[in-house]
Amino acid sequence: MTKDENDFEVGVETTLSAFDPAEWDACAGAVARGGRTPNPFVSHAFLSALEESGSVGGRSGWSPAHLAVRDAEGRLRGAAPSYLKAHSQGEYVFDHGWAEAYMRAGGRYYPKIQVAVPFTPAAGPRLLASGGDALRIRRLLARGLQTLCDRTGASSVHATFLEKDEAELLTENGYLLRTDRQFHWSNAGYGSYDDFLGELASRKRKALKRERREALRNGITIESLTGPTITEAHWDAFFAFYMDTGSRKWGRPYLTRSFFSLVGERMADRILLVIASRDGRPIAGAINFIGDDALYGRNWGCIEDHPFLHFEVCYHRAIDFAIEKGLARVEAGAQGEHKLARGYLPVETRSAHWLADLGLRRAVAEYLERERRYVASLHEELETASPFRRGGEEEQD
Repeated sequence: MTKDENDFEVGVETTLSAFDPAEWDACAGAVARGGRTPNPFVSHAFLSALEESGSVGGRSGWSPAHLAVRDAEGRLRGAAPSYLKAHSQGEYVFDHGWAEAYMRAGGRYYPKIQVAVPFTPAAGPRLLASGGDALRIRRLLARGLQTLCDRTGASSVHATFLEKDEAELLTENGYLLRTDRQFHWSNAGYGSYDDFLGELASRKRKALKRERREALRNGITIESLTGPTITEAHWDAFFAFYMDTGSRKWGRPYLTRSFFSLVGERMADRILLVIASRDGRPIAGAINFIGDDALYGRNWGCIEDHPFLHFEVCYHRAIDFAIEKGLARVEAGAQGEHKLARGYLPVETRSAHWLADLGLRRAVAEYLERERRYVASLHEELETASPFRRGGEEEQD
């Protein structure tokens, strides 16, 4: 697509199969031990499973347009997982209002470019780069996305669920900053779930103990599975849960059945699958992905409703696992203020947006300034509802 003065060439690939997996993962921060990326979602294994399973591409409205930076020897030095989008579904950073306003004014909002891990509201690297000149390469990617926007006739570029340094880099290059919040649980070096409970106010502690007991009534048992203990039968059961809940929640679930088999085959050691059964029959489950320092909660589904089962399978069992494995935090996905009562506290999330039309850009910039103030005030309000004991509060049962 372009070449800079340092002989780095910036181009576009329409499939992840065009990349060598080891080179991609090196750009994504893979360490020497097995080439494992710190964040599972930007690994070649995860992103290629989305494409090969048909979860993206085809008629999904997510057309791969991955940016690549190669050196003079043709080695991959940087990349960005990016997609030409024909809609705004599956992103979790909502711009439907921008699209409607622009189209009412006579503009064409789609296609747009989405720099993201599809259907995955988890922060992580988006401008992937390796080597001592990684910062220069990330700047090339930031500019390259703007060039791709121009050459494809897209209205905009949207880089979502960014790490802080990448959000700052993009805003320095003319992108507009957007903030929101999620709820994460932090591990303060707990030796057990009871140690965590000991940090909560007495009333909150009692409520969670009761909640966990109630979730296991009616003969319900729960398994936490990872690695080779996850079988195709487990994936069959989980996909049924996912389809049932997803169809009611979103109208059309995004992930295909083959996606789960592919990630189960390629990265089972990075998956925690929690399955609830009643009388030996699986009835609910949640899939989590394991990073170097975090557990990422992704999808939940059920075919039977039982009080508190969702909280046990998705939140409490995730905390159990993080404590057992010494992980620093649990990121429980998008939205959900009900997570606060379970010890998940508000954390800021960031996205960056490049809008080609100057009129739209001015309008969105004004909106985002107001929105950032609102998000900041909401964040402060939510923190006051923390279940943790405050200074001077007595510990009692």
